[in-house]
Amino acid sequence: MDYGIWNVIELLGALGFFIYGMKVMSEGIQKAAGDNLRSILGTMTSNRYTGVLTGFLITAIVQSSSATTVMTVSFVNAGLISLVESAGVMMGANIGTTITGWLVSLIGFKMKISAYALPLIAVAMPLMFSKKPNLKNWSEFMIGFALLFLGLEALKEAVPEIQKSPELLSFLTQFNDPGILTRLMFVGVGTILTIVVQSSSAAMAVTIVLCAQGLPIEIGTAMILGENIGTTITAELAALVGNVHAKRSAKIHSLFNIIGVTWMVIMLPYVLDLLHYIWPAPETGDPNKFTLALFHTTFNFMNVMLLIWFVPSIVKLATRLVKSKGDEDEEFSLTNINYDAPLTAEVSILSAQKESIKFAEITKLMFTNLKELLNEQKQDTRDKLKAKISKLEVRTDEIEERIADYLVRVSEQQLSIESSVKVRSILSIAHDLERIADIILRMSKDIERGNKQKSIFSEKQNKNIKEIFGLVDLSIEQMITNLNGVYGKVDISGAIETEMAINALKTKMRKQHLKSTEKKEYDVQSGIIYRDLFFAAEKIGDHVINVSEAVRGDFGKDDEDM
Repeated sequence: MDYGIWNVIELLGALGFFIYGMKVMSEGIQKAAGDNLRSILGTMTSNRYTGVLTGFLITAIVQSSSATTVMTVSFVNAGLISLVESAGVMMGANIGTTITGWLVSLIGFKMKISAYALPLIAVAMPLMFSKKPNLKNWSEFMIGFALLFLGLEALKEAVPEIQKSPELLSFLTQFNDPGILTRLMFVGVGTILTIVVQSSSAAMAVTIVLCAQGLPIEIGTAMILGENIGTTITAELAALVGNVHAKRSAKIHSLFNIIGVTWMVIMLPYVLDLLHYIWPAPETGDPNKFTLALFHTTFNFMNVMLLIWFVPSIVKLATRLVKSKGDEDEEFSLTNINYDAPLTAEVSILSAQKESIKFAEITKLMFTNLKELLNEQKQDTRDKLKAKISKLEVRTDEIEERIADYLVRVSEQQLSIESSVKVRSILSIAHDLERIADIILRMSKDIERGNKQKSIFSEKQNKNIKEIFGLVDLSIEQMITNLNGVYGKVDISGAIETEMAINALKTKMRKQHLKSTEKKEYDVQSGIIYRDLFFAAEKIGDHVINVSEAVRGDFGKDDEDM
């Protein structure tokens, strides 16, 4: 067999063709799924068992376990889900990624897919020019599906036929019953292959094609085990810039796959015998492609069924392996969005939405600290509260900048109209949240200035401040509730009522303040601080309602969209 450098280049091109088709198909289905994808993700925070179902469904939809696991790591990093919940999602992702093997085996080899791919593109192409976004998304999915299998066809042509190389065939047949060291060697080959192509689905397709060309099934199954380890690298890389919780989440994924591969390497000959018994090889045709898909699904399903009972123990082990470096490492962080994560636009926007929720929770924490600062008498405690508010405000500046930078990068992709509206809405939300943090910091300085001047509010002033702060607190709670809703569909009537109440109370307090000042009911210094506080509280209310209106879509739409 004469296989030169040009053939290697053709093989790499075919592999790139396959991966590109998978990317286009994945992006199309994510855009088409829209709110359904978010609904599925909503179950993620339930428990490890529903997490398995969530991970399976998301990966089956987006056809990328890497996207699911990286997104999960980012949510753990933001403190939106726990380590135990993330373990379930990643387990489900491992089962979901086996769908690709069945697609390749049952469709890619059963029919001459190139005969259907071009007509499919012909049907999909006119839909690309439709004014209905959903039709455009489905056309993108159809084109990606066609490109995927055209790439597979090219891959089948580019992979050398092992049967036509007696020397290579003779060498490989000695591995028909490989020992445990040989199995480990090919596990390593599968791991390296997945790391190189950065896609376990693509590595799986290559392995299936190789087995169809004569690679012994024992080697193919060992390579698939390695591909399960190789796919954990993406999550580990995504966690490098995250906090200790993100690193532990990625470590859980790695431990789950490594433990599974370890026991399967030992049991591999017996499992293969069982699979051949359950699904006997046909008299004609090559059975390897079906055996590989069946093995991949069986392994991941068995591994989940076995290890799901030991999730708390795996979490404890990951916690021991990844030590915390201190309080800052323990903090849930929003400022570590991974720009290199292989997420498509829809999933990236969803991740940014989740980040904005955590951003809002930080502003809520700042306002809680502000209320404590107002009522605290001990100077040491006041200093700590003021320092905490100042530190959180610095973080909000960084968060706004990084979310904006992240969304600008997301906008470089081809976005649907709905996604473009969401990007603009989230940018608006991030700006308003940062302004809220600025105002709270300024209010903390006003309170501290009053403490230094030994200014004391009257009973009436304290009552009014407590009342307007209570309304602002309620408005922030409503804002966070709205941020957790579906963009474009939230009912913000409650938030509007609270904002109107804040405005009315501020107007009433202003009139009372002017009368009290005129009557000299309290000193000028405390009056100025009192005025500044309730004016600032009303400004917070303005930005809070802006956030809720942005979730409704008011600041994301162009005039022609409305």
